[in-house]
Amino acid sequence: MEKLKADCLFCKIIKKEIHSSVVHEDDKTLAFKDINPQAPVHIIIVPKIHVDKISDLTEETAEFIGDMTLTANKIAKEFKIDKNGYRLVVNCEEYGGQTIYHIHVHLLGGRRMTWPPG
Repeated sequence: MEKLKADCLFCKIIKKEIHSSVVHEDDKTLAFKDINPQAPVHIIIVPKIHVDKISDLTEETAEFIGDMTLTANKIAKEFKIDKNGYRLVVNCEEYGGQTIYHIHVHLLGGRRMTWPPG
């Protein structure tokens, strides 16, 4: 676990070195609009500390999932997708669809989600 990495895209967004459309920020998480949205609401939620992927979580860092989930719940209410429902997605490694190696949650909503996702 590292505080923030110099070469990580999401760490640069957290440090405000790269612009993003921030929708929520607190002392533990940052949330911003996805630049390639897959639903009417598509928000990326990241912890303000660097962990590459969900499989790297430890007992010390497991709380980040809870922090990101609580942030997702707040944003879902703000975007009024909490009543009809939404999807939270965490990708891990190449076959799991992870392209940026900083643990993050996708909040998707505003339309009916299908299964299997693809």
